[in-house]
Amino acid sequence: MSRNLFRAAQSTFRHSASRPTSIASFQQFHNTSPKMTVHNIQTAEAFKEAVQQNKVVLLDCFATWCGPCKAIAPILANHSNEEEFKDVFFAKIDVDDLPELSQELGITAMPTFMVFKDGNLVPAEKLVGANPNALVSMLKKHA
Repeated sequence: MSRNLFRAAQSTFRHSASRPTSIASFQQFHNTSPKMTVHNIQTAEAFKEAVQQNKVVLLDCFATWCGPCKAIAPILANHSNEEEFKDVFFAKIDVDDLPELSQELGITAMPTFMVFKDGNLVPAEKLVGANPNALVSMLKKHA
């Protein structure tokens, strides 16, 4: 009896696997805005240009070897896709690749998040550490 039941289940599985179901073939389209992104800044000039060209810039100062930086990076990427923060330019710099800029900005620990507003190269706010709740509060305050 159990052998026949097993064969029947195999046969049903084979047939359903080879035919697309109405749910599987249904394509869902969403009316959403294009995905934002976290821009990887490669030079000090590119950083200054980004600050001057955008009303609000959130800068993530990270290092590739930094565990907390790796942990908060996907959270930051998710926030860059939220409609609430569509007017914020999300950027990041690797402090090891841009040591002069890191020193100029006064980076002493990673990750450090800074908000720049209205083309001003002096940060409006600074957050040190991988604190997702404080990051969201800072974003909401300046968005």
